[in-house]
Amino acid sequence: MLTAVSPSNAGRYPMSSLYLYVIVFVSGAAVLALEILGTRILGPFYGVSLFLWSALISVTLLALSLGYALGGRWADREATPTKLYYLVASAGLWTLLIPWIRRPVLLIAEPFGLRFAVLVAAFALFFAPLTLLGMVSPYAIKLRARSIDEVGRAAGDLYAVSTVGGVVAALLTGFFLIPNFGVSRLTYGVGASLIVVAAAGMFSERRKEGADSGDVATAVVLVLVSAAFAWLLPRDQADPEIGLRAVRQSPYAELRVLDTAAGRHLLIDGGIHTIVDPASWQSSFSYVGVVGLARRFFDEPGSMLLVGLGGGSVLKSFAADGWSATAVEIDPVVVDLAREYFGLSPEEGTIHEMDGREFLIHDDHTYDVVVLDAFGSSSIPFHLITRESFGLIASRLADDGIFVMNLETEGWSDVLVRSVSVSLTAHFVWVLALPAHEAPNGLGNVVIFASNRRLDEPSAAAEADGLETYRTFAWQNRFIPERAGAPILTDDLNPVDLWSERINLRARRDLHEYFRDLGVSW
Repeated sequence: MLTAVSPSNAGRYPMSSLYLYVIVFVSGAAVLALEILGTRILGPFYGVSLFLWSALISVTLLALSLGYALGGRWADREATPTKLYYLVASAGLWTLLIPWIRRPVLLIAEPFGLRFAVLVAAFALFFAPLTLLGMVSPYAIKLRARSIDEVGRAAGDLYAVSTVGGVVAALLTGFFLIPNFGVSRLTYGVGASLIVVAAAGMFSERRKEGADSGDVATAVVLVLVSAAFAWLLPRDQADPEIGLRAVRQSPYAELRVLDTAAGRHLLIDGGIHTIVDPASWQSSFSYVGVVGLARRFFDEPGSMLLVGLGGGSVLKSFAADGWSATAVEIDPVVVDLAREYFGLSPEEGTIHEMDGREFLIHDDHTYDVVVLDAFGSSSIPFHLITRESFGLIASRLADDGIFVMNLETEGWSDVLVRSVSVSLTAHFVWVLALPAHEAPNGLGNVVIFASNRRLDEPSAAAEADGLETYRTFAWQNRFIPERAGAPILTDDLNPVDLWSERINLRARRDLHEYFRDLGVSW
């Protein structure tokens, strides 16, 4: 809201234009930082999905809209620098509370059902501080404009500064701050920054005529409160006593290593990507055994490429059978955790830290087996699951090579299975689906085999990893997916984000029950 300023009020409450820009810059930066932090605060519980982003964006826009309206009306009553400082400080105080109230809010919201719960949690945590920050710009316009003739320029300058602050915060938060400082400390840093700029403004008012000494006392209290929060700040960090062996932030996700009675888990944004027995490194995931069937189509160990490392179970299984193994993993922290906590040794394979499709473009090697295992419950990298990407993979396979892809689906005949199958037929003659779970309509893994060689009965070579039952079940229940009506996935048109949101909803419900049954808070 833009407010007109009469010449008679010009200069009544003098304020440094430079410091006003500082306030607006920091406030704009805080808005974008909180929006991005929201994905890391809520993502481990709900998954970083389209639905989470939609909830955060909706709450942000609604809060800012209300803030603009309230800020303009409050400024029209009587705009003073001190009131602006109180607005910013209040937003900072609420932000300081977010790491403390996150867990209670998540528990309170859970009975609403997963989809509504993420909206409730986003509203409870972020609506108040974002509304207060939304009030800053119209209030600052009233303070900056000295006459009615300056309103347009003042509004343009201040909104420009606020937007630049948001751009800087978005780049720093995603590229540097979250991976290096963590979510809790960065959330505290945002709140503390708001409080510090507000407190500094209150101190500056002391030198001006009519300044209230009580505001200075308030500024001192605010700074002390910020220091106390810094000292007592709850941090997401390893706690071996409860089985939480590692908590890491990367540019791509939050990662945790958690020990429970069921084994050692690798959690990426709260979703389970690996479960192993730490005594033997044997995987508890049935799909690992099903993927291993690819080895039985070859008389001698060959070369394999794995796109998506996880805890390294697939890589280790091929290496243990004498294969020359190479892996591509975009997230370097995943690689570090696989080596530190999941027994992956350098001798078991060469690992390249880059995007899988980019690697395939530049790599000129051919492989006997290529395994694509880069899909989680909350997201499917759409650029890896298109007809064009499959063509690139086919070009890197030997003439008798086999492409293997692990998918998490709702049922054996999920549209994802059917669309992947029809998209693969552009490059492969044989496409088979091998279910890695027993319930035809349940949530689980389906492993796709594609090749230009005939996929006959694999050899019955003995395996010592305890997954033979899953291999036998998967092969006996193999099928050619129904392709009629299934859309072909291309770089130009690919609806897998929508399908992954549906799968994520089901997976998160099961995941919450899984940890609840184990008596674990993750």
